[in-house]
Amino acid sequence: KSSVQTIGEEQIQNPYTELLVLKGHQDIVRFLVQIDDCRFASAGDDGIIFLWNAQTGEKLFELRGHTHKITAIAPFSSSDASEIKKHLILTASADRTVIVWDCASGRQVQKVSCFHSTVKCLTVLQRLDVWLSGGSDLCVWNRKLDLLCKTSHLTDAGISALVELPKNCVAAAVGKELIIFRLITSDDGSEGWNVLEVKRLVDHQDNILSLVSVKDLTFVTGSHVGELIVWDALDWTKQASECNFWDSSVHPDVQPEIKLSQSPNETSVQHLTSDEECVFAAVGKGIYVYNLQMKRVIACQRTAHESSVLHIEKLPNRQLISCSEDGSVRIWELREKQQLAAEPVPTGFFNMWGFGRANKQANQAAKKMQENTPVYFLELVGDLIGHSSAVQMFLYFGELGLATCSADHLVILWKDGERESRLRSLTLFQKLAQNGDLHVKF
Repeated sequence: KSSVQTIGEEQIQNPYTELLVLKGHQDIVRFLVQIDDCRFASAGDDGIIFLWNAQTGEKLFELRGHTHKITAIAPFSSSDASEIKKHLILTASADRTVIVWDCASGRQVQKVSCFHSTVKCLTVLQRLDVWLSGGSDLCVWNRKLDLLCKTSHLTDAGISALVELPKNCVAAAVGKELIIFRLITSDDGSEGWNVLEVKRLVDHQDNILSLVSVKDLTFVTGSHVGELIVWDALDWTKQASECNFWDSSVHPDVQPEIKLSQSPNETSVQHLTSDEECVFAAVGKGIYVYNLQMKRVIACQRTAHESSVLHIEKLPNRQLISCSEDGSVRIWELREKQQLAAEPVPTGFFNMWGFGRANKQANQAAKKMQENTPVYFLELVGDLIGHSSAVQMFLYFGELGLATCSADHLVILWKDGERESRLRSLTLFQKLAQNGDLHVKF
């Protein structure tokens, strides 16, 4: 842990002006997972898991047990009312094992080594008190790590992502297909389980990279070629889709760009997150805000970063945080654009070259839509420069700040400089008062 450093003091709206650098990893740090209000775990290609204190940056435990890189991690809290709540974490590795760790002691609770291929994703179903592992097949496990049931071999590519759905269902991304599985318990009250494939959705044209659930009613998927599909979570029907993130003619309120060609990496939906109203998509180098009710993109920042955006999260306020392969972490605020009464529809040069809508009817429709619906934009309010390589993901801890991990082997805790300064002053006053050097009057 290095000494405190300060950054970005000229960025008035950026609270994260202090950083703590947490060292320990020997390779790319790909995963961060929150354990409770003030603890989190980091893991990556060195196969080691570290547990940290989010307030102080103290290294709590170093968990060693895997021999290859970590491929998935998930928190798994005990739900037995008769015992004190236990915080556990599951880790999967390219060594084809899954380990359960106790966060209170840092000890290995149990290890499973019966996998035929690498487990790429882990999902805990708290309601059913089971967890799922996804690889070349889907396995269902109980808390004691007994294998309850599994699917037959799916494909060599296997399951890359899982999302929980209502009615004991899960959606699994297998290449460009989305497979819906249902978990069924036995009728005789025993621990007998079965997992059934109930539907295959083949609407995507390329591999599905990201999944997110919205309010248990909807889930959204994003693919490598920039397709975003909104699904009904109960009957798995397609509700809406967006396939033209880069096409300026589809979003007339957005400033168009001249592009001669579009490489797949520039349109790839790398990560999705949501609140109850919108889905926030990391698409190539950009960020797009898709309103679920309007079924359209309401705001975007086409070049939010210099390289691909790897992770994006919505904060409790109207802010977003994104991180990128370019090593930066940025804070954005979603704001409503003040429109003029008769704002013109884009015409002229871009229409000549086919970048805008050419026919008159489309222009009138677009103008009417502009007048009736508010237009939003994303404003950059903070730029966190501290990592020297790709920032893989981050965790938001509210007033405790932000944790980020990177290919530079580091984990960084970003802190609100003013808050930390007040806390230090308060600690100093308390020490002086205890030593009798200061008479504090309340």
